[in-house]
Amino acid sequence: MKQRRPTKSTAERLCVTLPLPPSINEQYYTDTQGHRRLSPVALRYKAEVQRALLHLERQGVLNESFLKRMGTCYLALYMECYFSTPLQRDLDGGLKILQDAICKGLGANDNRVVEIHLSKRICPQDPHVYLEIDTLDDWEFDDEYRLLPKTPEGQSQS
Repeated sequence: MKQRRPTKSTAERLCVTLPLPPSINEQYYTDTQGHRRLSPVALRYKAEVQRALLHLERQGVLNESFLKRMGTCYLALYMECYFSTPLQRDLDGGLKILQDAICKGLGANDNRVVEIHLSKRICPQDPHVYLEIDTLDDWEFDDEYRLLPKTPEGQSQS
């Protein structure tokens, strides 16, 4: 069996292996009032990611500067999803739950994610996700539109 990549953290990047998220079909159910809710499987997955991140923090693996940057920088995610078979499920079905769980566990708002790269890989005996998170000091959204800093009154500059 192929060995998983080691977990490592610097001031700008976290590289970590996590469990494969549940498929989108397993993540939600409709309650008796007709509202969509996270399923017990999805809630367990999010809790599992939180425990894994807390464990890394307690071990001193998570770089303190990285954790501070998670709340202030733009984020780029690189994910390799290792499935049991090539056609088992859609590549992007677990993206949102993984993004939500990792951002919450690291103290970031997922609206700071500006770039995502997903790849499908095969690892029949050990399905998992390899994730790299880069913290970006700056991001150019578009040549024509620039993000302006807010004034003290909370309004964007014109």
